Amino acid sequence: MNITGQMLTKRGFLRSVAATGVAATALQLGPARAQTSASRPGFFGAKDIAEAGFIYGLPIVMNYAVMYEYAVDRNSGQFKAPFNQLKNEPNVFTYKDTAIVTPNSDTPYSFVWMDLRAEPIVLSVPAVDPKRYYSVMMCDGNTYNYGYIGSRTTGSEAGDYMVVGPDWKGATPPGIKKVFRSSTQLSLVGYRTQLFSPDDLDNVKNVQAGYKVRTLSAYLNQPPPPAPAIDFPKIDKELVKTNFFDYLDFALQFAPAQENEKEIRAQLARIGVGPGKTMKFKDLSVEDKLEIGLGTKEGERKVDEGVAHAGKAVNGWRVAGLPGDSAHYNGDWLKRAVAAKAGIYGNSPEEATYPLTRIDSDGQTLDGSNHNYTLTFPAGQQPPVNAFWSLTMYDGKTQLLIENPINRYLINSPMLPGMKTNADGSLTLYIQNKSPGADKEANWLPAPDGQIYLVMRLYWPKTTPPSILPAGEGTWQPPGIKRAS
Repeated sequence: MNITGQMLTKRGFLRSVAATGVAATALQLGPARAQTSASRPGFFGAKDIAEAGFIYGLPIVMNYAVMYEYAVDRNSGQFKAPFNQLKNEPNVFTYKDTAIVTPNSDTPYSFVWMDLRAEPIVLSVPAVDPKRYYSVMMCDGNTYNYGYIGSRTTGSEAGDYMVVGPDWKGATPPGIKKVFRSSTQLSLVGYRTQLFSPDDLDNVKNVQAGYKVRTLSAYLNQPPPPAPAIDFPKIDKELVKTNFFDYLDFALQFAPAQENEKEIRAQLARIGVGPGKTMKFKDLSVEDKLEIGLGTKEGERKVDEGVAHAGKAVNGWRVAGLPGDSAHYNGDWLKRAVAAKAGIYGNSPEEATYPLTRIDSDGQTLDGSNHNYTLTFPAGQQPPVNAFWSLTMYDGKTQLLIENPINRYLINSPMLPGMKTNADGSLTLYIQNKSPGADKEANWLPAPDGQIYLVMRLYWPKTTPPSILPAGEGTWQPPGIKRAS
């Protein structure tokens, strides 16, 4: 939220305090302020808490916004299914899908938002052809990837798995292969099922039909325990600008504090933010709004800067192992916020690693309105993976898929048989707004008429050389994008 329109110097801060003090007096807000001044932090203290709180809370609020569109608001246009009901997407994401930034369009998704307050959920998977990669990622309200089922972790056999909430203390029934514990009471499961080609879609649907989601009581044929209804506050892009901390308040009631959160939670409580608290931004004084606004703005700047410099620079790409579980972040709230902003619900690096770029190999901004580009993999040096790799095109400003005349949002390794290689065995991709010509169209990745954001995905990357792992330090590196002459 932009309260001042610009960042202020320290002298500017003090001048603003004086000005808002005058305004507060004029609005007769003085007495109310006096009653709370003993318990509230000073101007810089509140700003610093708001800044830290924004960085800490951004993934939590982003997650709430997606959950609200997918599982709560039936009129959102993005609604999937109510809690504890699986929704299979029988197609890949396109430019029409706008709820999640940087969506993956390689693997048709299935989603279930779980309400774990009353009882666990049992996830059942069918036997899957070992040649077809699939993964079931569990990501909680803190955006921690706390568990995986699938090709890499559990293999291709059928099985039943149980997901429990943070406070669950019950017994594990026979037949359950593994128990996963969410750190929050509301949690997302995202399924990715590999699609080999457009005419493979019916086979993907057959796999998806084998995914089952049941409450533990339904799995055991017992009556379900009751769970109280939740009154979810409406959220949208405009509301989040002014009500950010209200949404954080709401979400934290479903997220018991972990040991490494106690300090930030205590700080947030000083400005009235936390489970069960209600900091109504619109009701704050002018001075309080200024403090919170400046802190939020600075927090947002740090996150954006973190995204721009995430990981290691490799031939113009940023290669980072951003997402992970609670231990992976270890209380580094900026790292967690950067992971969410770069692409919420991204895989942990050992499941998939995502080199991304907005620049060419010379460091110039990628712009489809001004230039054409090429990306060439030398012979035998395509991304080293156990499953498959892809390169996806996004609008540089929105990070969403772009409408294009051939409905092609990515190029991936299953498409290789239909593509042309060069005489020396290398593979060149043509990245541009207009067709490179009929003879090169098989290798064309359509670009927007403007800024470009590119994401490479390496699913189940190899761990022995050549490998992209550890992310940014591996023996394999993505080649740079060249401006076409």
